[in-house]
Amino acid sequence: MSLFLAYEDEGPESSSVPLVPVVLVHGHPFDRTMWAPQLRSLSAARRVVAPDLRGYGASPVVPGVTALSVFAADIEALLDGLGVETCVLAGLSMGGQIAMECWARFPGRVRGLVLADTSPAAETGQGARDREAMADRLLREGMRGYADEVLDRMVAPTADAGVRAHVHRMMASAPPEGAAAALRGRARRPDYRDLLTRVTVPALVVVGADDTYTPVADARATHAALPDATLCVIEDAAHLPNLERPRAFDAALEDFLARVDAPARPPAAPRRS
Repeated sequence: MSLFLAYEDEGPESSSVPLVPVVLVHGHPFDRTMWAPQLRSLSAARRVVAPDLRGYGASPVVPGVTALSVFAADIEALLDGLGVETCVLAGLSMGGQIAMECWARFPGRVRGLVLADTSPAAETGQGARDREAMADRLLREGMRGYADEVLDRMVAPTADAGVRAHVHRMMASAPPEGAAAALRGRARRPDYRDLLTRVTVPALVVVGADDTYTPVADARATHAALPDATLCVIEDAAHLPNLERPRAFDAALEDFLARVDAPARPPAAPRRS
């Protein structure tokens, strides 16, 4: 089957204990290499899929407006094409919003949600205008100036120089048409806060302690809305804790996945009087 998205599909050839696959959804304006540490750490034991979203990386660039529902439909088609029946969906920033949209579209395929440095709220009026203006600017000027401006908000000053270079490279090389289309789609995104209260699978909420895009207070509100969630605040990290502090991020993720992997307990035997 010909698949629309470019992707990584890593994991062991076989496993005596089948573990739930993980699908990693990157944020804006990045690509699947954002998940390089997690692809390395997780794929020794389980299947890990990391796509380039449409408009980013090696996937086709589609100008105009890319709604979160379109990104979610692409993820669903990728799962179909790869034969992934159920998975844990992990998304960061825009990727987290896409993961929420995926839950809205096909909850039966989602065994767990990881929402990192993201927000479920609809965009404000001013925020929508700002995203539209930024989309116009990226089409006019390209990505380099934007990458220079936001680097110090994406990663903390204490981040490794190699991580900073990687993050800047992803942003500067993102296709402006794809990035602009995603910005316009996010400007019109729905409010997922009520949806979160109806999530029936375990969730992990992760946030960098120094994130100014989606601060810890937002993560706490997301955590409170979910019926069954764990919150992990990662110190000395900003908006990309999976790259800035991969050991801490992976430890929280591994603990969460172990819980999702655990077979459901059999119902307790009825008590006899």
